[in-house]
Amino acid sequence: MNLLEKEQMIKEKADEFENASAEEVIRFAVETFPNITFACSFGAEDVVLVHMVQQISPTTDIFYLDTDFHFQQTYETRDQMALNYGIDFVRVSPKITPEEQAAQYGEALWKTEPNACCNIRKVEPLTRILSEYDAWITGVRRDQAPTRANTRKVEYDAKFGLVKFNPIAAWTSDEVWNYIRENNVLYNPLHDQNFPSIGCEQCTRPVMPGEDPRAGRWAGNEKTECGLHK
Repeated sequence: MNLLEKEQMIKEKADEFENASAEEVIRFAVETFPNITFACSFGAEDVVLVHMVQQISPTTDIFYLDTDFHFQQTYETRDQMALNYGIDFVRVSPKITPEEQAAQYGEALWKTEPNACCNIRKVEPLTRILSEYDAWITGVRRDQAPTRANTRKVEYDAKFGLVKFNPIAAWTSDEVWNYIRENNVLYNPLHDQNFPSIGCEQCTRPVMPGEDPRAGRWAGNEKTECGLHK
């Protein structure tokens, strides 16, 4: 499939799948692009998709970006999910350690230059792992942030040069949590402590009642995205 054919297919499928279930999107994705991967952050949306992918295509690769700065609860969620599902999550790491980063760029780069920190610990590793695949699956939802409001269930990801599937793009937070409860899906316990969105420990705080769900990410500056999603 050349780029022109791929772009035409994506446009058609984006329209066709607008009212399709998440499971239908995943099934089409794994059947059409056998060389596909799923990016898991172990947040609420992604544990839902792990559950779905394991039912539909248990051999599909699932990777996570290990920034070395995740909450302990996130690592524990990873370990418990690996045990429960029998998954070998693919660990993708930055090229430099936290100590090397501090030596090269100074202590607490996430405070002085948060975009640079995200580039080193997230964007570059993601670019590296995605270069091995033809398509990827994410847990992005439209109502997570204004920057995600126009997300389609099938897109061409020009930044990384591959097809991107967002099966639960149209879901609300309530729908995510209904699925978790109805299917008894394991989730990160930080969600029960006012963390609707969970990133690195240094850059994530609890969200107070009435705040935007992503207000706890990079609080105190204008940054709202880590650069993984346009």
